[in-house]
Amino acid sequence: MSIRVNITGLTIDPATNSPIIILKEKEGNKSLPIWIGLLEATAIASELEQVKFSRPMTHDLLRNIIETFGGSIEMVEICDLRDNTFFAIIYASCNSKKFQIDARPSDAIALALRAKAPIFIHERVFEKSANIDMKGQEVVKTNDAKKWTEVLENLRPEDFGKYKM
Repeated sequence: MSIRVNITGLTIDPATNSPIIILKEKEGNKSLPIWIGLLEATAIASELEQVKFSRPMTHDLLRNIIETFGGSIEMVEICDLRDNTFFAIIYASCNSKKFQIDARPSDAIALALRAKAPIFIHERVFEKSANIDMKGQEVVKTNDAKKWTEVLENLRPEDFGKYKM
């Protein structure tokens, strides 16, 4: 079963200077941080901030191509977490045919934002991520992991600073 989520923050990991996107279930308290690349963070941040460029960026181009051929993005799903890597699927349709396209979560999210498509996380991803510490090592629920979970579950949008582009 998948759970619908919203983007509640885009911030920087102070230890690694890597961008982190925070996804939180729409009707609940579960949160999921995903470390992403700088270019993908910029693509997501520009859409969240409604920054318009004079020429289409990569995710805009992809959406335009799909729509030009009569297709649409139905939804995206963060579907798995294996070996400390998140996996996503883009669900699309075109001419009454349904497609599932493998993608990185950051690209899937950037495309979903542009297509106004919902974002989901499969519940197994929440389960698997609960057993991973900040170094990406699987652990049995430690006190540090419990503290991190508490911090994420209690985050509010105003707790995040703006992502600097």
